[in-house]
Amino acid sequence: MTLFGDGLDKAVQQAFTRPVPKSAGAQMRYLVKQYKGTKVVAQMLRISQRTVERYVKDQIKKPRPDLAARLDRAVKARWQPQVKAKAREKAASTGGIVIDTRARLGYTAPIGSTDQDRVRHLTVALPPQYAARLFDAQEAGATDAHLREIAAEALKEVYFQDSGRRAGNLEEVRFTDIEHLEFGL
Repeated sequence: MTLFGDGLDKAVQQAFTRPVPKSAGAQMRYLVKQYKGTKVVAQMLRISQRTVERYVKDQIKKPRPDLAARLDRAVKARWQPQVKAKAREKAASTGGIVIDTRARLGYTAPIGSTDQDRVRHLTVALPPQYAARLFDAQEAGATDAHLREIAAEALKEVYFQDSGRRAGNLEEVRFTDIEHLEFGL
C-alpha cells in the first residue's frame, strides 16, 4: 500500500459504472469466476481452498479484517478494467488530474528569496502530461518516492511557476510530510 499509488487507484475507481460487490460471498464468487477456479483464488488470498468454497456457498459471511482488506483490494484491481483504462486514457490525453493535498512544500531558489518550507493546502488541476506520467509510472511499478517526485515537478510547474509566468529561476520543489493526499479525475 502506497500513498500515491492508492490515491491514483481511488481516482480511477470513481469512474466505475457499476458498484463493486460488497459482501464477502459476492466478492469471492467474482474472483472465482475471474480466475476460473478456487485454488488460484485461495493461493492469491493466502487462505485454504476449502475456505474459498465456504465463502462462495455463503457458509462463511464475515471475513477477518486482514482478509477483508485483501479481498476488497483484489476485487477492485480486477473490476471493470476497460472502464479504468478509458478513465486513465482520458485523464492522460485531455482531462488531466486534480491533486488535493495538505503537505509541507518548499523549494530551492537563488539567495534572497523566501524558500522556507511550510505546510500548505493545495487543490491544483494538473495538465494531462503529468497525469500520463503518473499513470505510466504507476503501471511500471514505480515507488512512492518516484511518484512523489513527479507530483512535485507538476506542482513546481503549475502552482509555483504558473506555467512559466513567474519564478523562472526555481530549481527544485520539496514535497514532504504529507498529511492528506487525494486525486480526482
